[in-house]
Amino acid sequence: MVASDSFSEFLREQLEPLGRVTMRRMFGKTGVFCDGVMFGMVTDNMLYLRLDDANRAAFEEALASPLLSYEKKGSTIDLAFCRAPERLFDEPDELVTWARLALAAARRVAAKRKATAPRRKSKP
Repeated sequence: MVASDSFSEFLREQLEPLGRVTMRRMFGKTGVFCDGVMFGMVTDNMLYLRLDDANRAAFEEALASPLLSYEKKGSTIDLAFCRAPERLFDEPDELVTWARLALAAARRVAAKRKATAPRRKSKP
């Protein structure tokens, strides 16, 4: 389920220190973007943040909850997004710190994808 309008507005306000935060509905969820890079997802008004090896230790508290997942052909597929602890919504500075870590992870993932993407041949 996608983020409610009020939760989306709350997140945009809280995450304003990151830069221009936008949200886009996708796959029945809401993607959270900063400068075109998706660093979070919202489902059922719960925020999930991008996870990678570099921020895994910092997000240890969040890893106590299951990763964001979906069902495909009878199997559960875990995504690299962990649920932000509820307490962060009462601690705006720490929420922004976690979001910065997630944004850095999302940028690393985007850079890695770009580096490994097949190059298109230009037309003469």
